[in-house]
Amino acid sequence: MSDDGPGDGAAGDGASADPAGADALTHTDDAGDVQMVDVGAKPDSSRRAVARGEIRLTPETIHAVEADAVEKGDVLATARIGAVQAVKHTWETIPMCHQIPITNVDTEFAVGDDRIELTVAVETTGKTGCEMEALEGVTTGLNTVWDMVKAAEKDADGGYPDTRISDVEVVEKRKEQVGE
Repeated sequence: MSDDGPGDGAAGDGASADPAGADALTHTDDAGDVQMVDVGAKPDSSRRAVARGEIRLTPETIHAVEADAVEKGDVLATARIGAVQAVKHTWETIPMCHQIPITNVDTEFAVGDDRIELTVAVETTGKTGCEMEALEGVTTGLNTVWDMVKAAEKDADGGYPDTRISDVEVVEKRKEQVGE
């Protein structure tokens, strides 16, 4: 998806300015009904989006991940697969999201003392951007980490007081006309 809207608004937020200066919502028609944005007339562009986020874990869980000692298996390898799968299926989970041709997905983990950071970079060539795909990759990858380590993170009451996913954001968005 990453519908930049018909005019590719400066903020990339799906809104475009009309001649009167008011923002027009691009996912609604004149009657207020939700619709998919028509990007058919837009030229193809080379696009890249990078998102990142982190999951906070106990130091003991971090050590188990690094030692490949988590009972469910290789946490980061599984999370990488989850992230890539999420990128490829974003159009199926976010309403009004276009199915786009993914040309590349890169995942990078940074393991700290009490957290794992995941960065997902997505590339496409087409009529709409790929930041939603990058965000879906990050959130699903981090959710996969949580699923893999939840037995180690759970406290005596069955809660997760030290576990949280945070700081999910788009850190890069690039668009270049094909042939530039």
